Amino acid sequence: QVQLVESGGGSVQAGGSLRLSCAASGDIRCMAWFRQTPGKEREGVAFTDGDATTWYADSVKGRFTISKDNAKNTVYLQMNNLRPEDTAMYYCAARGGPCSNLKYFFSNWGQGTQVTVSA
Repeated sequence: QVQLVESGGGSVQAGGSLRLSCAASGDIRCMAWFRQTPGKEREGVAFTDGDATTWYADSVKGRFTISKDNAKNTVYLQMNNLRPEDTAMYYCAARGGPCSNLKYFFSNWGQGTQVTVSA
């Protein structure tokens, strides 16, 4: 079982920036970020395989950047120009297979880190 340790959440005003980090304990091909608010499904935000494959949800394109340090097995999510609607619990996910924006393909999850954006 791969362990994922997240950090970097917090509170910020609209227009501000935060950087999330997630370190994996083993070799992982795909790492992704999901987010969830109470009463809603967990949704994909971005994923990367650290090579040529990267994907972003339409709602974050142009504002969020995902990157992966393969040597450190760590994925980052740089979030700029944050909006109140970005407020959510953010979860890191990882899998040994190809990337997907569907939560059902991921069996390794972090504990979650809260991001709160005030207007």
